[in-house]
Amino acid sequence: MNQTLETEVAILGAGPVGATLAAALSARGVPCAILDAAPLPPMELQGFDGRAYAIALASRRVLEAAGIWDRLPTTPCPIQGIKVADGRIGERPSSLDLDFEAAEVAEDPFGWMVEARALRVALNARLPELPGVQVFAPMTAEVARDADGATLTLRDGRRLRARLVVGAEGRNSPLRASAGIGSARHDYGQIGMVGAFAHEKPHNNRALELFLPAGPFAQLPLNDQHEFGTSHLPHASAFVLAESRGVAQRLLAMDDARFKRELQRRLGDWLGEIEPIGRRWSYPLTAMHALRYTAERMALAGDSAHGMHPIAGQGLNIGFRDVESLARLVGDAHAAGEDVGSPALLRRYQAERRPDALMMIGATHALEKLFGNDIGVVRLARRLGIAAVDRIPALKRAFARQAMGLPLRA
Repeated sequence: MNQTLETEVAILGAGPVGATLAAALSARGVPCAILDAAPLPPMELQGFDGRAYAIALASRRVLEAAGIWDRLPTTPCPIQGIKVADGRIGERPSSLDLDFEAAEVAEDPFGWMVEARALRVALNARLPELPGVQVFAPMTAEVARDADGATLTLRDGRRLRARLVVGAEGRNSPLRASAGIGSARHDYGQIGMVGAFAHEKPHNNRALELFLPAGPFAQLPLNDQHEFGTSHLPHASAFVLAESRGVAQRLLAMDDARFKRELQRRLGDWLGEIEPIGRRWSYPLTAMHALRYTAERMALAGDSAHGMHPIAGQGLNIGFRDVESLARLVGDAHAAGEDVGSPALLRRYQAERRPDALMMIGATHALEKLFGNDIGVVRLARRLGIAAVDRIPALKRAFARQAMGLPLRA
């Protein structure tokens, strides 16, 4: 007879959102299981591959509470300032810009740049030591839900019974599809590229966001003490670049010397001489929003529920907000001896998370449409708008707190 295991919550997907949710539930004393199709062996810190996440202040607090932040094997780089400007490739950015300073908003930085390899090492180190957490990886499962819970039939024949199953598998979530939950989608016709470069001048923990007609370009500070291969330049930053598919494919095919010139055309002399380091990564830019975040005994989190344009760098941070909400609701229910997968709890989760994500998707979509053109009168209007925000402290503070994931009022 096949073995049947019991738990409170089963999480599908051990990426940053799913793994952090497991850790957050464990911290609240909620037994859970996490499954992923890929293996999660103990990892040594591999060579820098060019990928990094911008982690907002609110997201750092989620990672700290889950016991993940302190296990990062490299030191995150704080973002103390952000310059936002309108521009055109090959020209200096508009002087009608917007400067955010973290010190004007809170005692903490806006966020931290965390290398993707470092976060993965921290998650993999944390998962096996979590009390009450069962890890199945590599493992796949068939999921059947009923009024009392969910039954996961594992590939090896074992069965896992849970009160609630959470889909954190990514945008093409099989769990979402199996529940018949549709999604609204928009294709921007662009490709996003991410990577890193070494540079001559110090970044002083400041980020640059340039709105270019073809798509946004962002420079995000990395710590200088990491090993960046053979570069002779002392400082480093990550970049995020969006371009039309045709242009992006040409950029991705370039050697480092040619790609360096393209980066320099967008960046100007902001950081002096530059040199690409690590790999270049790319992905199609689309927006996606699930029509529902819940079904019977089921919840969606992270990219399984929503995806947005990277123009504001908030995609993963919105996923961490899902983690905070779901872990809090489930943790409170568990502590009170209540059903952690009840319809009432799932209604509260959707009411908390869906409007917030929808607002951010709408905001990033509006930004992309407003700044993604080169019409003269529109360009002038948006530059004046950026300058106006820079001169309205209350509005500027509200934008900054939103980016940090904080309430609009302190």
